[in-house]
Amino acid sequence: MKKIVAAVMTLLCVMAFTVPAFANYSSTRIKDIAKVQGVRTNQLVGYGLVVGLNGTGDSDKMKYTIQSIGSMLSDFGVGIDTSGLKPKNVAAVMVTATLPPFVREGDTIDITVSSMGDAKSIEGGVLIQTPLKAGNGNVYAVAQGPVSTGGFSAAGGSRQKNFPTVATTPGGAIVERSVEDNLDGMNGISLSLAKADFSTAARVADAINAQFGNIARAANPGRIDITVPPYARNNIVGFIASLEELSVTPDNIAKVVVNERTGTIVMGGNVSVDTVAVAQGGINVRIEKSTEVYEPSPFSLGTTVVTKNEDVEVEEAAANSIILPATANVGDIVGALNAVGATPRDIIAILQAIKASGALHAELEII
Repeated sequence: MKKIVAAVMTLLCVMAFTVPAFANYSSTRIKDIAKVQGVRTNQLVGYGLVVGLNGTGDSDKMKYTIQSIGSMLSDFGVGIDTSGLKPKNVAAVMVTATLPPFVREGDTIDITVSSMGDAKSIEGGVLIQTPLKAGNGNVYAVAQGPVSTGGFSAAGGSRQKNFPTVATTPGGAIVERSVEDNLDGMNGISLSLAKADFSTAARVADAINAQFGNIARAANPGRIDITVPPYARNNIVGFIASLEELSVTPDNIAKVVVNERTGTIVMGGNVSVDTVAVAQGGINVRIEKSTEVYEPSPFSLGTTVVTKNEDVEVEEAAANSIILPATANVGDIVGALNAVGATPRDIIAILQAIKASGALHAELEII
């Protein structure tokens, strides 16, 4: 009874302090929840060779490495017999990069170089000129230069730091082709929400219309179409910057996320629970075995008797009952269950049971 009274008192305190906190939702900039459609990065990939390795490159089992060396030398007018070539100082690699929006020819971008074969390390190597292509097959950048692994491998691989077969080169590729268009003169733009939501899309459109007039319309939960005013068509960048600084209050569905491995519970502010009663308790079963030996009297014809006894005891712990009103939320439930000594796993199991009963009005996600 004392535990129940303590739980109820704790619940009242938790409700008094947590409900106002959950009722307040923070506003954020449009820039942090949306982006202009068409302004995006592009992925680039290329195949190349890293040379100058200290015997840590691909073995002669990697036939494509040998063929690549032969093809490269042929481009320079050198014809060789590749049948006996041992490429231990060369490694075949894949080169990847991200092409940011609005980069121009001559700008540099970072690259990542990853070994394809059985090279032990590409530390200290130099990447030979490698064209980087986009998904449409066009070359947008060319990569070349020394690579940096940030790790090492020694003693036959028994001692290793980081990944010596993956390297990066800051500014290792030169942009040869840009992909953006000039924004000036555009009559309209569209904003894409990072998370599609009807309420958030409507609020973004309302915030823009309140600032610039009736120029925005929520076309769907993930896109807001905006008509650029005539006075801003020669300064699209400044207009978009003004849009991005507007504040809105994004909306989200009610969700409770639990991590059963770590016992972590994260809940949204708009989670509600109907009137529900929770009982926590358990039954402990203990079985004890003993052996007794009975010896016959001296000079009798009796025999020794051995008996085995089993003693079973069952203890049922008193259940800790909590009744939560309909105004409670998950924060109240967790606080009250903590007060009666429930473990994180018990709390997760109880939340699952409340969800199954239909009393928890939120999406329960277990990761």
